[in-house]
Amino acid sequence: MFELSILGFLHFTWVDLLDIIMVTAVIYAVFHWLRGTSAMNIFIAIALLVVVRIISDAIGMKMISSLLGTLLDMGALAIIIIFQPELRRFLDNLGRSAGNTIEKRSLLDKLFPDRKRKELDYGNISEIAQACIEMSAQKTGALIVIRRDSKLEDIIATGDPIDAKVSSRLIMNIFFKNSPLHDGAMIIGNDRIIAARCTLPISERPGLPARYGMRHKAAVGISERSDADVIVVSEQTGGISFVSAGEVTPVDSSSTLKLLIRGKQKEEEESKK
Repeated sequence: MFELSILGFLHFTWVDLLDIIMVTAVIYAVFHWLRGTSAMNIFIAIALLVVVRIISDAIGMKMISSLLGTLLDMGALAIIIIFQPELRRFLDNLGRSAGNTIEKRSLLDKLFPDRKRKELDYGNISEIAQACIEMSAQKTGALIVIRRDSKLEDIIATGDPIDAKVSSRLIMNIFFKNSPLHDGAMIIGNDRIIAARCTLPISERPGLPARYGMRHKAAVGISERSDADVIVVSEQTGGISFVSAGEVTPVDSSSTLKLLIRGKQKEEEESKK
């Protein structure tokens, strides 16, 4: 194997160069993945410890290298626990991306027919939009999650099952302030209202505007952890927001809301072709 000599004492091969490039790519991917989250500072601290250990091992500082090695080995479990939400989101996104890549498979669709997602039809989108506009006028707070590929089974389990046809009147009745189901999120998927009073994860992103209440933070949280879209109706202002992939878009009309919901479905359909 051809060797490259660096500083006269390091034997550097092309395999080592490839190894460094691959590690750099992994570090960049992790950095991009954690950017903007509270786990970034922890990742930087761990990366610094790893760098110090590599340097100390290279120059022969056996004691500090052994100490850092033991610390990193013992901290592996702690790291998994600390990064559990991020790891879960990463694996979920990875699995979803892989599933979308092989979405054209006919054999798996036959074996698992329930994997085939049913999109919201235009009539149900209109029912959702109408309910949101009327709740906005009455300043009735609402949090509606539109399920996509992610099953959201853990989220649905926190609420009460509904399994009803999508209806603007039913949506408004559920979110009526005296209703026992109004506090929490509604999950809609496969053209059905699946559950209500569901608990959503709160986003820990530090850059969210201070004006966002718990509904907006919960909407951003679930959209960061899954491919679900969320509609938020503010109880204080009556404003409507459409949240997708952690991004909040203000909505000023029923037609705009319909276009946002329908447009997201079309983007996903085109990405699978």
